[in-house]
Order: sequence, then C-alpha cells, then structure tokens
Amino acid sequence: MSGGLRVKIILQHCRGVIVFTGLTVNTFFCFTPIFILAVLKLLLPLAPLRRRISKLLMAIGEGWIDVNSLILSRGGSIDWQIRGHENLERNAWYLVIANHQTWVDIVVLQKVFNRRIPFLKFFIKQQLIWLPMLGIAWWAMDMPFMKRYSRTYLAKHPHKKGKDLEATRKACEKFREIPTTVINFLEGTRFSEKKHAALGSSYQHLLPPRAGGVALAMASMGELFNSILDVTLVYPEGAAKFWQMCCGEHVRAIVDVRQRPIDARLMCGDYEGDRECRREFHRWLAQIWAEKDDRIANVLEEAGAAPAAQGRIDVAL
Repeated sequence: MSGGLRVKIILQHCRGVIVFTGLTVNTFFCFTPIFILAVLKLLLPLAPLRRRISKLLMAIGEGWIDVNSLILSRGGSIDWQIRGHENLERNAWYLVIANHQTWVDIVVLQKVFNRRIPFLKFFIKQQLIWLPMLGIAWWAMDMPFMKRYSRTYLAKHPHKKGKDLEATRKACEKFREIPTTVINFLEGTRFSEKKHAALGSSYQHLLPPRAGGVALAMASMGELFNSILDVTLVYPEGAAKFWQMCCGEHVRAIVDVRQRPIDARLMCGDYEGDRECRREFHRWLAQIWAEKDDRIANVLEEAGAAPAAQGRIDVAL
C-alpha cells in the first residue's frame, strides 16, 4: 500500500469518527428529553395531556432525523435520488411496504418521508417493552406493540386463539385519532445472495415476501389506512454500509415510491383461520413483488447507462 493511499484511508476513517460522533451526540441529546417525557406520559394517565406529550415526542423525533440527515449530507458523499414522493400528506394514515437491502434503508426512508407523512412506526414484539430505557421510549413514541402466539402454543392453549390479534387491535386503537404510518420490510431480513439461494427465491432481486406482517397491520388498522406506499430501494453500486456513509465514500441510493389503493383482497377477514383469505393475500403480494422485481431490474439497467452524480444531494428532500 502506497503512502498516499494509507493517508487517504486514515483521513476517511477520521471523517467517519467525526460524523459518527455527531450522530451519537445528536441521539443522546434527543433521547434524554424523550425518556423524560416518556416517564411523564406513563405517570400522568390523562388522555389530553398524553396526546400533547405524544405530539411533542414526534416533533423531537423529526428533529432528530433532520439533524442526522444534515450531518450525513455534510459529512458524506451521498446521492439519494427519489421518485414519486409527491402528493403525500402529513395528516393521513399510511402502510409502507419495502424491500430490505441494508441497515441504511432505515436512514434513507427516514430522510425521504420525514415531515412528509406521519412519523414512521414499526410493529414491535410485546416482550421488547421490558427492555431497559428503550421499551418505555418505544411505548411513549406510540410504536405499536404486537402480541403473537405460536402455533405450538395455540395447539396447547386453543382458548387463546384470536386473543393475540385482539390485543394488538386494542393497542392500535389510539391511532384512530392520530395520523399514523406503519412500515413493514416484507422480506423479514436483509437481502443477500446467500439467503436468495438458500430460500430458492423465484425473484431475481428479492427474497420471497412474508405476508404475516402486512396481514397483522391490515387486521389491526386496515380500515384506517388511506393508501399503501410501495417503496423500492435500489443501490446501483451495491448495498450501502453505514460506516461507508460516515467515512464519505460515495453512496448512491434510488428510492421509488408508488402510492397504491387498499386492495379489497387485504380486507378479506381472518388471515390465520381462512385459507381462501390467505390465498387472496398471497396472490396480491406475489403480484406486487413481481412488479417490484421488474422495477429493480429496470432501475439497475438505467443506472448502469447513466453514471452517478458524485456527491449530489437531492435538495428537494
């Protein structure tokens, strides 16, 4: 390794340390008031007060994303190209479905949708509410907690059938008054060639989708959603890594957003207990995933024909 290259690598890592430190400091300063407000929200069970605290918590969360995005934009060489993110509303209810390439997906989606739609929320297993600090913060941020019983458990306790869905629906009741966005990575895990081969995926660029998460969201909140945001994430130069972004290495991400109506097949009823309902759900999902696979192929073909704009940031975001 030449001396010049060694110095370049050292400087890149120094840059990465500075950017990561900035993100860490921002997270600390935002998490502290979030935790304090979370405790207040827990101790003061007055509905009007809790709603005000929730709005304040969402504002802090959006500010956290704004500062993170600014740090990454100034410290990195990032080309985030966004398509179809117009005509979105902050006072609407959305279900976001997306493919999953890398941990950076969350950072990209937060930047794309921050202040355009309600704060992104993930379904979280109910057991995780007991995690120190994080559990109460997730609860305070109105993350929907889900309670799921395994088939083995239900076989031993048949009287519990349907109780998990009932509990999840109850947890989502608060979203009737608060515009909400729920996000689901349908593949359930990040894409890799090894997983693609192991699962025998019939798609060229995707892992097989898992319907359970969408079915739970629709069963819990289906009548609330105004539309589905079908998001396709593509990294033409390979899946981005967070440390690469911090170090200023060029990262190119193309995000395609398509707004879809709520398909009648998603409102078919009991996904777990109705075989025909599951079939309709899977048919709908297979169609969406086939279109997404073709879209990724087209985007990669276009990206290969058009060289990346080094360091360009989409200022419209």
